[in-house]
Order: sequence, then structure tokens, then C-alpha cells
Amino acid sequence: MKQLYILSLLLIIAGTLGAQSVKQVQWAYTAKKIADKTYEVHMTATIGSNYHMYAQDVGVDGPVPTTFVFVKNPLTTLDGKPKEIGKLIKKKEEVWGGNVNYYEKTIDFVQVVKLRGNIKTSLVGNVEFMVCNEVQCLPPSKIDFSVNIGG
Repeated sequence: MKQLYILSLLLIIAGTLGAQSVKQVQWAYTAKKIADKTYEVHMTATIGSNYHMYAQDVGVDGPVPTTFVFVKNPLTTLDGKPKEIGKLIKKKEEVWGGNVNYYEKTIDFVQVVKLRGNIKTSLVGNVEFMVCNEVQCLPPSKIDFSVNIGG
């Protein structure tokens, strides 16, 4: 019984820590038509206080890179991977054993999406990310999203 209690307590603590990571980054999603049947989907992260969020290419093994996974949609075609628009910081961090790539304050990830017709649909997926500051790293978080495009 005592082991069950300790396991439950650890799961509650882990859930609370994961929730803290989500609190450090606010996400906003918008779509902008840039050509006939072609849209830019902006996935903008606003990073709180003194934390930073790692780029898609972190530069070293260790920190969790920001990763987007998109649900396959037969009505859309993705043009490459999301581009990063923001002030990329490259810094040597001894704890990770090399130079790491990250962003502070804000970063805009832009995915170009082409529609296969004049239709309305959604770009659906999730983003996984991790934030750290000079003292600690919070556990990675994964957030689902859906952005309406077309029409």
C-alpha cells in the first residue's frame, strides 16, 4: 500500500512539472494566404520569463528539439519543414557538451501548405518542446493544434 501511495505521489509531481513547462510557452496559430491554394501557417511561441526554447536543430544530443508532427491530410501537401523566424542564439553550454541553438522571448515557425483544390480544411498536428533557464530544464511538453486553412 505504501508503494502505491509513493507511486501516486510521484505521478502527481511529474504531471505538475509537465504542466509548468506548458505555462512557460504560449502558442498562437494563424494561417495566411500567400498564393492561389497556398498558405503559410504560423505557429508562434511566446516564451516566458528567463526561459529559452530549443530550435528544431539543437546542435547537440541532449536537449529536446522543438518538433512538429503533422497528421496526414489528403487535401494538403506540406512544402518542406517549418522555417524558424526569430533571433537564433548559438551558445556553448558545458552541460550539453557543445554549442546549442535556442530562442528566447518569441519564435515563429512557418509551415507552407498547399491545398489540392479550392476547399476548406485544417492543418492538424502536435508540437513537442522543452524549455530551460540557467538553473533548470522543465520536462518536455507536447501540445496538439488545429489551424483552419482554405476557403
